This record gives sequence, structure tokens and C-alpha cells, in this order.
Amino acid sequence: MNWKSMLALFAALTVTQIAVAGDKDPAAVKPEAPPAWEALFDGKTLKGWKTANFGTKGTVTVTNGELRIGPGEPAAGIVRDGEPPARMNYEIELEAMRNEGHDFFCGLTFPVNKDPCTLICGGWGGGLVGLSSIDDLDASENQTATVREFKEKTWYKIRLRVTKTHITAWINNEQVIEQELAGRKISIRNEVEPCVPLGISTWHTGSAIRNFRLRKLD
Repeated sequence: MNWKSMLALFAALTVTQIAVAGDKDPAAVKPEAPPAWEALFDGKTLKGWKTANFGTKGTVTVTNGELRIGPGEPAAGIVRDGEPPARMNYEIELEAMRNEGHDFFCGLTFPVNKDPCTLICGGWGGGLVGLSSIDDLDASENQTATVREFKEKTWYKIRLRVTKTHITAWINNEQVIEQELAGRKISIRNEVEPCVPLGISTWHTGSAIRNFRLRKLD
């Protein structure tokens, strides 16, 4: 093979390599599958849960695929029977509805590593949303407090995310809380202690819960 033939072969190989490299379209690369959701409530039984020991008359039942929490005096609710599936880097999603009463219909108590916290939906007269507690200030006193209308017998989709840096919450896909964790003390009010480490409570209010699930983010 003379030098002209070698040069032509080299040029052809170079063009082929460039063409092959160009065929690798980034859009064609499959994205990683999102983390899988794990059902926390099977819609049939209280498996994995137990009635929170508030010492009041509030009853907990399963009806038509819904977890029903009757009004307590003042509180009622459920608590995870055992260790929660995750304590950090996770999301919880559920739908909640106020059936009767005038106060919070979803007090979601959840772990932030070793510390418990509660997301309040519909508290302090029916409309308050916030975290209890941040730096010993409850949901009505700290920077997470907002007020919105919650209609009776209406389902609301609630999503909570806990990471090493933030607690974030959405209601009906609208972000309502973005709380930094650095330098903050995370705790609960004593009234919801029976729902630690993971549970749902109500206050003088009856509610229904469905599509209750969790996914680990790491």
C-alpha cells in the first residue's frame, strides 16, 4: 500500500469515527426511573398501623378503601406500628378530607432523622397550614404559617418531602412550605406525641385518608 492509499484509509476511518460518535443522541439515553412508591395503607385493614393512644373517644376504621378517623376530645389518630420506612430523604403523599369539625383534619407527624415534626393542614379554626414546631414555635407562630380555605367533604392531595437540607410541602401540587433545616430546632407539640414517629392526627375533627404512600429518594 503506497502512502496515498494509507492517507485515504486514515481519512475514511476518521470520518466513520466522527459519524458514529455523532449518532449518540443524548435525548435517546434512557433517564433513570423515578423512585418507586410504597403503599403505607392497603385500603382494607389497619395493617402496619394502630390507634394512637390519645385516651379519647376518637375511633379509627376502614371504610370503602378509606381510613376514617372520628372526632376526638380533643385529638384522635393513628401511629405507625414499628419503625417508619425512612427517616430522611423521602416523600410522603396522601389525600385527606375533613368530614366534620372545624380544626385540623390532617396533622401528619413525620421524622426528620431523629427529630419528629408535624405538618398541620386546617388548624387553628380551620385554615392554617404550617409546621409544628420550628425553633419551639408552633405552626401558628413560625415562618411556615399560611392560611387557605379547606372545604368540608373535599379531597386535598398532600405531599411532603424531607431531605438533609429542607422540609417541603405541597397541597394540590401548590408548594406551601419550603423550610431550611440548617441551624433550626425541629420538634412537635406535646399534644401529638402519640403519633411519633409517623402518624396522622386530627383535632375535634373527623377526617378520611386514602392513597397514603411513601418513596425513598436516595
